[in-house]
Parts: sequence; C-alpha cells; structure tokens
Amino acid sequence: MFVHPDEDPRTDDTFVGERAALAGYLRDMRLTLEMKCAGLDAEQMARRSVEPSNLSLLGLVRHLAEMEHTWFRRVMAGEDVPRLYRTEEDPNADFNGAVPDPEAVTDAWENWRTQVAFAERFVEKAPDLGVTGTNGDERIELRVVMVHVMAEYARHNGHADFLRERIDGRVGQ
Repeated sequence: MFVHPDEDPRTDDTFVGERAALAGYLRDMRLTLEMKCAGLDAEQMARRSVEPSNLSLLGLVRHLAEMEHTWFRRVMAGEDVPRLYRTEEDPNADFNGAVPDPEAVTDAWENWRTQVAFAERFVEKAPDLGVTGTNGDERIELRVVMVHVMAEYARHNGHADFLRERIDGRVGQ
C-alpha cells in the first residue's frame, strides 16, 4: 500500500450533491496522481514504460497539466492562451519532452498545480454546472468537462500504477 488508510488524503465518498461529488472525485483523482509520483527522483519520473512507448510518470504529469489547461482555460474560460507543451511540430511534446532533469520535473509539477488551481477556482465560481464553454464549434457543459477530465485521470492513473510498480515495486490504492 502507498499509505495507511488512516493517512490517505482522499475522501471517503461522502459527497452531497452533484457539484460536491464531481469536484470531490476529481480532487481524489488528482491526489492519486500525486501519490503515484511521490518520492521519486527525476530519472524515475522520466523512466519510460517499454520500448517504443514514450509513456512515463513525468509525461503523464505534463499531459494532465496540458489537459487541465485545455479544458478549463481554453474551452471553459475561453482564454486564448498558448498550449503548455504541445506544438504543431510535436503534438506529443508533453511525453517526448519528459526528460530526466530535476528542472523539468519541477516545471511539470508547477504547471500542473497552476492548472489544477485554476480549474478548482473556475468550478467553485461557476454559478452552476450547466455553464458552457466552446470546444471547436460545439458548446459543452462544465459537468461534462468535469466527467471527461475524471475519465482522463482514471485512465492515466491506471498507467501510473503500472509505471510505479515497474520503478520500485510499489502497488496500491
């Protein structure tokens, strides 16, 4: 186990109402990512899964920062801001740029935490979960974005489980 159940920072699923449930489960997904990466150095964070994959824990942190940035800043808030990592020349830069450098790890976590904080503030200030953003030509509700983001975390936290187990054998919640 990563942590004793009494020390687990995640909730016990006692949410009341739609907003609390969506925000709470999303918070727990984010905490799970942090737990999967806890205590690792830059080399371990950047370690690839298996050839030819470019999948790594650091790549996941960068990817999830990019995903939070896209859905909450660009789509929901309508901000015209450049992407964090992806470019036209390298649409996989979030993973390709995950190098074993302490500064790259620090930068990734800072970007991720900044995007998470923005998303949390956006959700908190939204008058209701029916608020819409624009994804291309389509309108999309905040509640749908939150479920989409949770699904993204769920998938990638599964990847993080295997990556962490490969690094040091740790498995768990």
